[in-house]
Amino acid sequence: MALTTAVHVLVFTLLYVAVVLGQNGWGVTYSTQSICVLKGSTVELSCTYKYPSGHKVASTFWFTRDFVNLSDEPDYRGRVTYRNNTNNHTLMITDLRESDSAEYKFRFITDQTGGKWFGQPGVKLTVKGLQVKLTPATVTEGQNVTLTCITSCPLTDTPTYIWYKKNVTSPKASGQSYSISNITSEDSGEYYCEAQNIYGRPNSSTVSVDVQYAPKNILASVSPSGEIVEGSSVSLTCTSDANPPVDKYTWYKKNVTSPKASGQSYSITNITSEDSGEYYCEATNAIGNKTSAVVCLMVLKKQSYEMLVVVGITVVILVLILCLSGFICFRKKAPKSVPDTKDKSDNEQGNPNPTNCNISSVGVTSEKRDQSDDLHYTGVDIHRAKMQDVPLYSNAQTQEQDEDVQYAAVKFNPPSAATQPAMHGVEEEPSVLYSTVNILRINRT
Repeated sequence: MALTTAVHVLVFTLLYVAVVLGQNGWGVTYSTQSICVLKGSTVELSCTYKYPSGHKVASTFWFTRDFVNLSDEPDYRGRVTYRNNTNNHTLMITDLRESDSAEYKFRFITDQTGGKWFGQPGVKLTVKGLQVKLTPATVTEGQNVTLTCITSCPLTDTPTYIWYKKNVTSPKASGQSYSISNITSEDSGEYYCEAQNIYGRPNSSTVSVDVQYAPKNILASVSPSGEIVEGSSVSLTCTSDANPPVDKYTWYKKNVTSPKASGQSYSITNITSEDSGEYYCEATNAIGNKTSAVVCLMVLKKQSYEMLVVVGITVVILVLILCLSGFICFRKKAPKSVPDTKDKSDNEQGNPNPTNCNISSVGVTSEKRDQSDDLHYTGVDIHRAKMQDVPLYSNAQTQEQDEDVQYAAVKFNPPSAATQPAMHGVEEEPSVLYSTVNILRINRT
């Protein structure tokens, strides 16, 4: 109790001395009593002071507590600058923080005993940050959105406002408000404003613009893909892009009113042919819903599938046998050289430079071919009648049949004359080897 009383007495004594000294030529006058500035900017506080004649000023400084020089405070180190000019003193603080809000006082000391003085009251400094107000607070795709740069500080000057989107170098707009019409999901991101004035370029805190939208890019897929056989299992999966995320997936079969299942995946085990059809999914979130394109399920009956496999294997084996038969016949029937009985003009109608094997598939009619060249034919008839010998040289047979006859012709050209020994007085005619395969059904009448 005694200590509190002593403190009060000391305070009143100092105030009395300040008043008396002030009346005797001492004093401090501040340019303003209060000021509000933006966080991140720079502020200047100034004052004028006087003292009795015969005194010489030894030191000057500003403080916020216990007469500690502000430039010696750890929190202000490197941010405080003094400028003194004959009875006028200025304090400059850069890169202001909200914690810098306080009452600042100026103090000076002369070279005479008792020559100490400070201005009371000081300057009340308030530091506030810039903020961004988003209207509306919840943003849905297609809306018109406004961003406004605000502060609770009664600014003495009107700064120039510039708008930025985080991670985008170039500014988006200028002005205290920034409007976005018909906003889309691509406009989502963090935005902030910058206030440019003579004291710096402070930035606001960022505001997140989260554009919400109904599901889109809906895709239904089937696994496994390809042919689906009765008795197997199939999984249908639905994917989408939505904000907020999809909270419900529903599966439908085309032309069926009631849904088939719910959930992002729909599995069908022991599938049957009745499950064949077109399926699609519907994705729903708080904003809306949308359906995918249809996917088709074609379920093969097991017997049909096995029959297809058997037929496929049979065709492959038959083709291999026919190819092998043709190759064996070709090896056995080598082309022979015989004296030419034709005119030279007929010989010139052949291939003048046979260098390649030409393989083609043609349809042969039952017309009689009139050739006098060395032609070798090998005929193979596969039918339900008794197999008959096929002559070495035969024309196409004319038979009654229920189905069309297909012929495969393979033409082999002999080596060129440059690669064979010359024969005196004999010109060779290109030899031709034909292999025909008739698969037909004899009409039994």
